[in-house]
Amino acid sequence: MSERLASMVGGRSMLVSLIVAIAFFMETLDATIIVTALPQMARDFGVDAARMSMGITAYLMAAAACVTASGWLADRVGTRTLFCGAIGLFTLSSLVCGLAPDFTTFIVGRAMQGAAAAMMSPVGRLVVLRTSEKKDLMKALSALIWPGLVAPVLGPPLGGWITDAASWHWIFYVNIPVGLIGMALVLAFVPNEKKEPTRFDGTGFILTAVALLALTYGFDLLGLRETSALAIGLGLMLFALAVGMAALRHMRRTQAPLVRLEALKVHSFFISSVTGGVLSRATISATPFLLPLMFQLAFGLSPLEAGGMLMIYMLANLGMKMLTNPVITRFGIRATLIWSSIGAGITIALCAFIVPEQHLLLNGLILALAGAGRSLQLTAITMVNFADIAPQQRQPASVLSSLTQQIGMGAGVAVGALLLTLSQMARGADAIGLADFRVALVLAGAMSALAALSYRSLARDVGDEISGHRARA
Repeated sequence: MSERLASMVGGRSMLVSLIVAIAFFMETLDATIIVTALPQMARDFGVDAARMSMGITAYLMAAAACVTASGWLADRVGTRTLFCGAIGLFTLSSLVCGLAPDFTTFIVGRAMQGAAAAMMSPVGRLVVLRTSEKKDLMKALSALIWPGLVAPVLGPPLGGWITDAASWHWIFYVNIPVGLIGMALVLAFVPNEKKEPTRFDGTGFILTAVALLALTYGFDLLGLRETSALAIGLGLMLFALAVGMAALRHMRRTQAPLVRLEALKVHSFFISSVTGGVLSRATISATPFLLPLMFQLAFGLSPLEAGGMLMIYMLANLGMKMLTNPVITRFGIRATLIWSSIGAGITIALCAFIVPEQHLLLNGLILALAGAGRSLQLTAITMVNFADIAPQQRQPASVLSSLTQQIGMGAGVAVGALLLTLSQMARGADAIGLADFRVALVLAGAMSALAALSYRSLARDVGDEISGHRARA
């Protein structure tokens, strides 16, 4: 039965990738579906609507604090056991959120979800890396990108529909059948690989947790676009940098660090995770943050109208995924990264000149091109991330990749908000205006294009073994 199912989807490695993608989809959908339900939740809990952002912040901070322990736990209890347990905890905490009688219980449930998500992402990716041969890696990793492209399209409208048709509680209840199915599939098809456990690095865990908590909350404060929060947010980010440097020194000196840094010596991993990768992910994250705000605050569109405009961007993300693998196979990962960074930069900057009530076809084309560039860039970064990583380095590389992804995505929202605030302050204006959004989008586009300089240092044949580019040439 299992072999027949594996052959139907393209092999056992692809079957495992699709199972992991189910968990990733549940996790990513949960992060986007809640947004449209926040006002009704605030009324039911009897709190100010602005306080409901704590539900998102608690999730992100718990995920940041726990992610570094995922590699050690995977070695100790096994990848299947931990991954299945993480899905189970995420499902249980979804039930806690749905049944929450008050705001405090809801925040506890969201923090539990974040802790579970911290285990799901790096361990799920590790499962795929360990069960895939190098020649199958591009196809297997591509399956993990779908949730990040589909969930943002489905999340907000699905959340609004569920809230209107039933209640916000069902936003969390829908995770229960998905989680149970995911757990059953994991137990049936995912191998349980273990390694000899080392001593838990408590000092490294505390240092990295404190640094990531401060960084995450600092990003959150910058996203508020308030002058008072700006100074605190920047202060927290400087504090996070200092603690992070102490954590790095500790990891280099200790015999069995919680997060091993050897993967950073691999040039392609360093470029795709730390330099160009963080820059690209920041712009990938900043654009969906800036566009709906511009549509609503600068143009006065309703949330529904703004969502309709953003839907073009998100659907192009999804549609481009059909073409991404053939493009990478034809041109190679290095060329795809360089030109998608430049192309995404140009189209993000062009978004600054969208006028919704005029030139609707041109506006739609700009949004579609920006979305397609985002999709191509994200896939290529994921491919090159593990192109030269040896099997014994995949566990620490997966944890490091999850860390830098979280930092890059969080930095995108923070940088977008900071650019808006600085532009407003430079103009001496009392409120954010169209000019500020235009400045922010143009600078975000420049950041995306700047990442191409990092990708130029990659070897011309980087990732050819997994993309098949050399065989075509």
